[in-house]
Amino acid sequence: MHIEQYLAETAEICSKLDAVEIDRMAALLSNVKGRVYMIGLGGSLANCMHMAADLRKLCEIDAVSPDNLAELTAWANDAGWFKMFDGYLRLLNNEDALFVLSVGGGTETVSAPLTWAVATAFSRGAKVLGIVGPNGGETARKGDCVIRIPAPEGRTTPHTEAFQAVIWHALVSHPLLQKNKTKW
Repeated sequence: MHIEQYLAETAEICSKLDAVEIDRMAALLSNVKGRVYMIGLGGSLANCMHMAADLRKLCEIDAVSPDNLAELTAWANDAGWFKMFDGYLRLLNNEDALFVLSVGGGTETVSAPLTWAVATAFSRGAKVLGIVGPNGGETARKGDCVIRIPAPEGRTTPHTEAFQAVIWHALVSHPLLQKNKTKW
């Protein structure tokens, strides 16, 4: 019963995704002149690393993800949890984009480092893109193009993190972005 319900929810979420908005996201990404800074926390950060690798390999986009745990935790220790991305984003500017993968999108009380990073990107004129859960947080409120995954309450995290992968794979295989074909 659980698997049938989970798969039915997956099909319903898929049917509600806005293809036009995903195409718009591809167009925005294709126009980034600088670097794409990927950020997330927990499982979404793991997805950031994979997405950044796909953007570099398949699309020849200068995309990076925060994979230096020593640096992140040093910033969190010295500057505070909410500024853990401070060093990572020190060169972020108006030719760059911040791409947020998150279930909640960042609020004052949950995922505060994302809230700070979005405000930093906004203040520096960088584009803000994201794939987030249904509430969206600061990412959805301030972002230039943010896809909200319409996941049901109680299973928001697994569906949002799974659909982050669905959407980023749609992006990296998009004709506007893909420069190198996948082997398989």
